[in-house]
This record gives sequence, structure tokens and C-alpha cells, in this order.
Amino acid sequence: MKYIKDYKESDRMFDIYLCKHKQSAVTKNGKPYDNVILQDKTGTIDAKIWDPNNAGIEDFDSMDYIEVYGDVTSFQGALQVNVKRVRKCREGEYNPAEYLPVSKFSIDDMMKELLGFIDSIKNPYLYEILEDFFVKDEAFLKAFKQSSAAKTVHHGFMGGLLQHTLAVTKLCDYYCTQYPILNRDLLLTAAICHDIGKTKELSLFPTNDYTESGQFLGHIIIGTEMVGEKIQKINDFPELLASELKHCILSHHGELEFGSPKKPAIVEAVALSFADNTDAKIETFTELLENNSTAGWLGFNRLFESNLRSTNVE
Repeated sequence: MKYIKDYKESDRMFDIYLCKHKQSAVTKNGKPYDNVILQDKTGTIDAKIWDPNNAGIEDFDSMDYIEVYGDVTSFQGALQVNVKRVRKCREGEYNPAEYLPVSKFSIDDMMKELLGFIDSIKNPYLYEILEDFFVKDEAFLKAFKQSSAAKTVHHGFMGGLLQHTLAVTKLCDYYCTQYPILNRDLLLTAAICHDIGKTKELSLFPTNDYTESGQFLGHIIIGTEMVGEKIQKINDFPELLASELKHCILSHHGELEFGSPKKPAIVEAVALSFADNTDAKIETFTELLENNSTAGWLGFNRLFESNLRSTNVE
């Protein structure tokens, strides 16, 4: 099997992949075509079926395993497959484990490291929240370890939420060594909890799509509500501390136009928003380079609003 990450422009694709998503559309000239997202454990790739009524295109739907024959091209700096033929596969022709993208890091090792940060929290109220989520709540913990951090943009794989959370926590811990003004217990608790709403915003793999709550509320509101529910169970939880923690979560995207209901108003919220943005952007760039073997300029990227380039390594 040839993995999606190994394809480059002008390659020929002829293998079995999971159809993560399929949607019919119409060109400006009124001609029907299909948008398809193909997936294996190394990632996803966009595909187009420009002639869906072709006899070589068997009927299939989202979450089907399909044998794809087509050409790999480049469009706006990203690889895309021009599909010529499709065959829907039967059970036994594929191994589902090959089609679920997973973190390249050990889930157990990452979780052990995150628990180490939790054990370092000295504030008893904040520690109790973290213990309730990450030690006592088995259903939450199972979902947290399996969840992605996004549908497509960054950390869009099993264990992605844990990997992103740990990276943001480590950045915040480093900030605390450089800037004594930061309240470490508050900042690290906020970092560990900032994206927990994604366990309810996105469904687990292989679907990894927005839930009803995810569409209506989004992970920032969901996560704030989840923390609020834990706070309600803790006797005499300080009201100001509760507001500060929830504010950090509400403002962690930094700007209103980026989806934050509030802009950062305390220094810990500022630090968290920078850490979250740093890890998201660097991981996005990393995945872009890993999925693109083109040397030099990669083309315009809408997320970065810039023409991106790979770095020469001598």
C-alpha cells in the first residue's frame, strides 16, 4: 500500500483508501462533479471526480473503502487527485487500522507526561478540577486520548488533542520560567483544559466530524461549560479564580475574529493564546511540509495568507 503522505505531484494513484467525505457539486458551467476526501493513517488528500457518471465510477458513499485509480496533481499549493476510476471494496480487502491517522508519539507516554504536570499543581481547587477530569472521569479520559484536535487544519489525527494539549502546556510551563508575573497553577490548568470541549465538538474516528453540539456551540463554549460543571461540584471554589480560569478558556483564540467570545484580559490568558497559536501554526506548517515533497516555494496558503517555502537544510 502506498500511503497518502508519500504521494507527490504527477504520481499515479492505484490503491485502496477510506472515503472520509463525499459531496456532489456543480461547476460554473453546470456540469456535475464530486468532491471527495481520501484518508489513510498518514493523513488525507482532496480528490475530484469530474465525470461521476463514467461507467468506471462505481457507486459509493462517505465512510466506504474504495479502490481509486487517478492522477495526483497540485492545486493552490496542495496535492489533489484527479480520479478516473473507483471500485467499492468488500470487507476483507482492507485492514481498517491502516486508515486511521494516529499521532507519531506514544499515547501512553504523552499521557504520563501530562499527568506529571497535573501533579505539579499546588492550588487545591485547580488540582481537584484536573484530577476530576484526567484521573477520575474514565469516559472523558478515553475520549480525550482518542480525539483529534481539529477536523483538518492541525493535529487532525487520533491522539492529536492530547499531543496539542501537551505541547501547549509545555510552552506555558516554559513561559513561567521566563516571566515570574505568570500564575503557573492558573496558566497550566487553563492550558490543560483549554481544548477539552473538542471531545464533544468532534466525533471520534473514523468519522472525525462536527457533532450537533460542535456545530451549535463550538469547543470553546463547550469546554467552558464542562469546567463550570466541575467547579460547581467543588465546595467553596473561589469565585474570582473560577472566572479567571473560564476567561482563559473563552479567550484562548486571542481575537474575536478567530472565534474567541472574549479577548484576553489577564496575563495568563495572553500567554495561553500565544502558546495555542504557536503550536497550531507550527504543527500546520509541519504537516504541510510532510505532505508536500516539493522543494522551494509551495504556493499560497490561505491559513497563513502567504506564499510559503520549504527551508533549505544543508
